[in-house]
Amino acid sequence: MMTVKLDKATHDRQHFDCGVESLNNYLKVMANQQSQKDNTRTFVLVEEQNSERVIGYYTLTMTPIDLSALPDKLQKKHHNASSGGLIARLAIDKRYAKQGHGEWLLIDALSRLLQASETVAFPVVIVDAKDGAIGFYEKFGFTPFQDSTNKLFLTIADIRASLE
Repeated sequence: MMTVKLDKATHDRQHFDCGVESLNNYLKVMANQQSQKDNTRTFVLVEEQNSERVIGYYTLTMTPIDLSALPDKLQKKHHNASSGGLIARLAIDKRYAKQGHGEWLLIDALSRLLQASETVAFPVVIVDAKDGAIGFYEKFGFTPFQDSTNKLFLTIADIRASLE
């Protein structure tokens, strides 16, 4: 398996089906457009034998952070921070579900964001978990924001400690 930047000329987006229509449509219609506008970057996990087939994908961007929604300790530590990395979408085709691909994509996304944070500093990575996905992210150490259970974060420091 390998994760590469989405290439609409190479990757078969039309047969991707994760079971969530908004995530399917984003990959099929919006991902390439948003990348060309420098709003997001989408990376796809493809089979090594068939690099056209999309197993899953994630989309990265930056987002403003509401420091008041973080625990007091982090508010004090990062009081000058204004943005964080965002895993805006993460989805696996139903044909590949329950095979560890979601974990693989999440770790890959966190690795890319950690690398980006070494160039352009930001203190946290944020996810907006879809219904039923909160437990998946909590398993990897993500913590819900104080004002929203579906919005979770993980500090860059924790990512660095886990991946290094």
